[in-house]
Amino acid sequence: MRRAVDRLKKDNKKATFVLQLTAMVDMFTILIVFLLKSFSTSAVHITPHKGLNLPYSTTITQPSEAIRLVVANDGIYVEDQKVVTISEGKFASEDLEDQDQDFIRPLFEVLDKEANKSKDISKLNEDHVFEGKVVMQADGRLPYSLLKKVMYTSSLAGYADLKLATISVN
Repeated sequence: MRRAVDRLKKDNKKATFVLQLTAMVDMFTILIVFLLKSFSTSAVHITPHKGLNLPYSTTITQPSEAIRLVVANDGIYVEDQKVVTISEGKFASEDLEDQDQDFIRPLFEVLDKEANKSKDISKLNEDHVFEGKVVMQADGRLPYSLLKKVMYTSSLAGYADLKLATISVN
């Protein structure tokens, strides 16, 4: 009996484990493809303004690269710089035009300056095209009449393609 056990031990030492690399490479390839497909990322990073309550939406459209316009309870921000002050859901009378109460002069000036800068870049660089896109973050508690003035003014400055940033509920 002892000889049989010794013989099995000897045979067992001779047997070596052969690693099947082809199967392992296939397995890792499938895992990498799965992880890459399930990981979605966007080149555009939108961080909500402090104290801003974005509305909810069920959209699945990814944001595109555009100028960032934030309409918060305390003011309007273009690319993180405060342009207009909002007090109690209203604009100051000096910020609005006398003949057109929907036109916000300081906002138009900043957006027009950004549009001209983008158009100048597109003249020098053929890859860059001015598309007039705005990604607007607006507080859900603000009245629509205020947002309508912002949209009207931005369209007059050349930014007619407006996307509203929301929180996805998917």
